[in-house]
Amino acid sequence: MSVAVSVVIVSYNARNLLARCLDSVLAAEGFGPDELEVIVVDNASTDDSAGFVREHYAHVRVVEAGRNGGMAYGNNVGMLAARGRWFLLLNSDAFPDPAAIRRLLDGLEQHPRAAMAVPRLRNQDGTLQRSVRGFPSVWRLATEFLYLRKVGPRSGALNAFYGWPFAHDQERDVEWAMGAAMLVHRAAVDEIGLMEESFFMYGEEVDWQRRMQRAGWSVRFIPGAEVVHLGGGSSRENWGRLYPVQVVNHVRYLALNEGLPTARRARALLLGALAWRSVLYRVAAFAPGGGAARRQRAEGFARARAQLASVDPARLVSERHLPDWPPAL
Repeated sequence: MSVAVSVVIVSYNARNLLARCLDSVLAAEGFGPDELEVIVVDNASTDDSAGFVREHYAHVRVVEAGRNGGMAYGNNVGMLAARGRWFLLLNSDAFPDPAAIRRLLDGLEQHPRAAMAVPRLRNQDGTLQRSVRGFPSVWRLATEFLYLRKVGPRSGALNAFYGWPFAHDQERDVEWAMGAAMLVHRAAVDEIGLMEESFFMYGEEVDWQRRMQRAGWSVRFIPGAEVVHLGGGSSRENWGRLYPVQVVNHVRYLALNEGLPTARRARALLLGALAWRSVLYRVAAFAPGGGAARRQRAEGFARARAQLASVDPARLVSERHLPDWPPAL
C-alpha cells in the first residue's frame, strides 16, 4: 500500500459542507501527491452530494453506500474501500488546519501502541470545543442526567463524563474523544475489527475506542493538531427524533462493554431521570419566558423515556453487527 492516509468523509445530505471540508483536506501540509487518498462515502443522500463531488473534485473517490446506515456503517464502508496504512475518519462538518493531519500522524508514529490520534477541536469562532470524555458508567450517567455535574462543573468526581479537569492543553492518552476527526492505525483495526454498526449514530466511537483499549491500544490526544468542528447542527434541528437514539445507545454501550447487569441498572436510572426531567420542564414552562421551548424539551424527554422503556438490554446485545475485516486488497 503506497497510500499513507486514507481520509474517509461520510456524507448524508451534507453538500453545503463538503466543499469546505474537502478543500481543507486537500490543503494538508506534509504529504506527497500520492500519499493522501480522499474518499467520500455517500449514505444515500437526496441532495446530490455524490454528483457534486464527482463534478468538482475529480481526484476524490466517491463510494455510494446504497442506504443511510448511520455513521458507523458509512465509516466502515469507507475503510473497506481504503488503501492507506492509516484512516482519517472525518465528519463532513470538520475542517482540519493545514498541519493537523501531519501532526496526528506524527503522534501515532511516535507511540506504536496508540491505535488512534485525535485533535483539539475548535468552534467556528475559534474557542475550544471540549472533546475529551470519560467512559460511560452508571455513576457518570447519573451525574449527567440528574444534573449533578452542575453542582461541581470542574469536579473530577461530578463531571468526569465530560473529561474534567483536563484542560485540552497537553498531549496525553485519554479514555475517549468525540469522533469528529480520528486518525486510526490500520493495524489496530486489523486486531479489533470495524465499528459496531448497531449504534447508527451516537456512541459508535465510544464503543470502538473502548474495544481498542481493552486490546492494549491507547487513544492519544494531540493538541497541536487542530480542527474546526461545527458540530450539532442536525442534532439540534432534529433533537426530538435523535435524542432517544442517544439515550438508548448509552445502555447499548454498557450492555456490550460492561455486561447486562450494569446495563439494566443504567436503564433503570435513565428511566427515572427522564421522568423527572420531563416533569421539571413541564413545571418550568409556566415560568415567564421560554414556555414553548421548555414544553418541547419535556415532550422530548418523555419520548426518550418511552423509547427506552421498550428496549430490552439483552436485545441490544443480540443486535450487534460487526462487518467482516480485513478486506481483500
